[in-house]
Amino acid sequence: MSNQSINNLGSLCLMTGNANPDLAKKIAAHIGVELFDTFVGRFNNGETQVMISDSIRGKDIFIVQPTSQPVNDNLMDLLIMADACKRASAHSITAVVPYYAYARQDRKTRGREPISAKLVANLMVAAGMNRVITVDLHAGQIQGFFDIPVDHLKAAPVLADYFRAQNFGDDLVVVSPDLGGVTRARELADYLKAPIAIIEKRRPRPGEAEVMSIIGDVNGKVALMVDDIVDTAGSLCEGAKALKKLGAKEVIAACTHAVLSKNAVEKIDASDIEQLVITDTIALPPEKHSPKITVLSMAASIGDVILNIQEHRSVSLLFK
Repeated sequence: MSNQSINNLGSLCLMTGNANPDLAKKIAAHIGVELFDTFVGRFNNGETQVMISDSIRGKDIFIVQPTSQPVNDNLMDLLIMADACKRASAHSITAVVPYYAYARQDRKTRGREPISAKLVANLMVAAGMNRVITVDLHAGQIQGFFDIPVDHLKAAPVLADYFRAQNFGDDLVVVSPDLGGVTRARELADYLKAPIAIIEKRRPRPGEAEVMSIIGDVNGKVALMVDDIVDTAGSLCEGAKALKKLGAKEVIAACTHAVLSKNAVEKIDASDIEQLVITDTIALPPEKHSPKITVLSMAASIGDVILNIQEHRSVSLLFK
């Protein structure tokens, strides 16, 4: 490693909020630094309290904090941590937000609705962030909501490495759970050199999905449904049922962000899905563990991006 690289890493400061400290520890181990001693807690009235133990003047700060449940608490913790760093004369502040909340509110679909994804971007910039690292945004155009650089990682390479090792061969077909996810399914299918199929569905109400038809051949195949977010798991479970009816011999699913709200895990356990593969962009609490759920880590991918940013090397090369 060059002296310039050593000097750059010497100014790197990795912090974590309370949303996913385990992921932050894995990132720190990958890039070879210690997590900076930072306290993020609550005052008696419920307001966020942040205390940074030592001087960070002139440091390049990376704050690991997905805005997962409880969403608003974790978002405010991130904003207040950034403000504390800015007021402590940090050289730069990068928000490492593996899961970006409010991403599904990226446009107006009816009158008098907010565009919350844009509001969150504005808040992050106002708090003092100079850059954002995130994973599998629900809509790629959210990058344009920011007036600062956004490094948008994909989980597809990590997922593809896992499924290649399963040796499904020609039996595998990658399935998009809706028309809007075709690009995501095609990307994973290209990595795996597999065909794709598409589930056509409609949503009579938010959080509910009704399968209309399936485009493509799944008969006798291992059907791999891929999505960015698994929330209530209703779409995945209904899709799995439809795929089995059309002759799929096995149904598995892969999702980057495991929100798993309400009774989602119970739905998955009772469904035709034989395995759900997720990443650790969102921490999986013990009560949501299941024999059907496999967790892959994004720590190495995120850590490589942090190193390239800090050493002033190309980041886009990591995405190819």
